[in-house]
Amino acid sequence: MSSEMLPAFIETSNVDKKQGINEHQEESQKPRLGEGCEPISKRQMKKLIKQKQWEEQRELRKQKRKEKRKRKKLERQCQMESNSDGNDRKRVRRDVVHSTLRLIIDCSFDDLMVLKDIKKLHKQIQRCYAENRRALHPVQFYLTSHGGQLKKNMDENDKGWVNWKDIHIKPEHYSELIKKEDLIYLTSDSPNILKELDESKAYVIGGLVDHNHHKGLTYKQASDYGINHAQLPLGNFVKMNSRKVLAVNHVFEIILEYLETRDWQEAFFTILPQRKGAVPTDKTCESASHDSQSVRMEECGSDSDSSEEEDSRNELDSPREEKQDKENHTESTGNSLPH
Repeated sequence: MSSEMLPAFIETSNVDKKQGINEHQEESQKPRLGEGCEPISKRQMKKLIKQKQWEEQRELRKQKRKEKRKRKKLERQCQMESNSDGNDRKRVRRDVVHSTLRLIIDCSFDDLMVLKDIKKLHKQIQRCYAENRRALHPVQFYLTSHGGQLKKNMDENDKGWVNWKDIHIKPEHYSELIKKEDLIYLTSDSPNILKELDESKAYVIGGLVDHNHHKGLTYKQASDYGINHAQLPLGNFVKMNSRKVLAVNHVFEIILEYLETRDWQEAFFTILPQRKGAVPTDKTCESASHDSQSVRMEECGSDSDSSEEEDSRNELDSPREEKQDKENHTESTGNSLPH
């Protein structure tokens, strides 16, 4: 080999050697089969299984909402056809049958909430009022212990509340307005499961947005006052992807929906926001074993934050739920289905 070719040969050799070293480093950095696949914790496994269940039930929830909208649209059309004489251009309102059931939002927790949570409670009450006004079977709506921060916030931001119709807004405590034997406080800490709604009773929902700070408070209050208590039969029909804590308006709307359909499962799946990851209880068992195997294969070595995954899949299928979800997705209440 000539002296002229020697430098070029050495340079080529060095380049080849560097490429070989780089390829070796890249190869060594790749996880080998059976290595680098860290075991997934039980907590991660449960979240992955619930996520998969939530995705599988998306279409079911969407279909139920579509069916409800179609049913109500058909009812309106039938009503208009039966009542219209051909000249009436006004929209005919559905036949409304007022329920004798009394539904009370207990606002006696005013001093336990900061202003931010008071504002959230105000929005939830506004939604309850609106839903009751348009319901097919509206309830006798009571707002008790109304005062303090809540009243001040309503005076400043919603002055029209003084003209609300079909609602009893009282500064007195509910125990001063309703006979004790007629009261039933809704709290998930109660051992009593509510099977049916008794329309002669008055059901109390705790008006508390507390972010899980006051566990069992509504149950304690019911016990202290010697009031009957019960929890909605959520666990009998629904398996949820998150806590059983629902906002005031969710509980209110579930009861309105049940009065219309007389079907707890339909009421839960119609009202519960998708971020709750609700699935029928009879479908969770049959898919759990299959999911646990497939998740291990697909998610091996994954250490992503499941809370971010949950946030990314909280897409609502209707504008109504999107608005409701935005209002309540950070809220937890001490009522109805509290801790």
